[in-house]
Amino acid sequence: MDLNKVMIIGRLTRDPELRSLPSGKSVATMGVATGRAWTDANGQKQKQTEFHNVVMWGKLGEIANQYLHKGSKLYVEGRLQTRDWTGQDGAKRTRTEVIAESMIMLDSRAAGTSLSTGGAEPVPAADAAPQEVIEEEVRVEDIPF
Repeated sequence: MDLNKVMIIGRLTRDPELRSLPSGKSVATMGVATGRAWTDANGQKQKQTEFHNVVMWGKLGEIANQYLHKGSKLYVEGRLQTRDWTGQDGAKRTRTEVIAESMIMLDSRAAGTSLSTGGAEPVPAADAAPQEVIEEEVRVEDIPF
C-alpha cells in the first residue's frame, strides 16, 4: 500500500496567482512558508524555515485567490507531485509541489472556514459572539491507558 499525503500549516509568502487554462479550468499557485524551532545539544535555540510551492485547482484555487493574501495563515492538505520541464535557456528544471485537496483558512476573520475540492463554498464561522471555552482539568485517573 502506498500513501502520498501532505499536511502543512504556514503563511503565504506571496499573494496567490490565479490563471485560467485554455480548457477554462482555473489554477492558483502560491508559496507557503513553514517553520520549526528547537534547542540544539548546546542549548542554543535554532530555527529553520521551509518554503513550499502549493497548487490549487478549480474552485479551491478561485477561493484562495479571493480570500488569501501574503501573510495569510492556512492549513493545506494534499499530495506531493514533482514535475520536470526544460526552461527557455535549455536547462532542465524540476519542481516539487503540494497539490492541495483541501484547506482551512486560519486567520481570525476566516477561522472556522474549511474548503475542499468537493466544490464547497466557504462557510464562515457563526457571526454570534465568541463562545467561552471551558477547559476541564485532566486527572491521571481519567486516562484510559
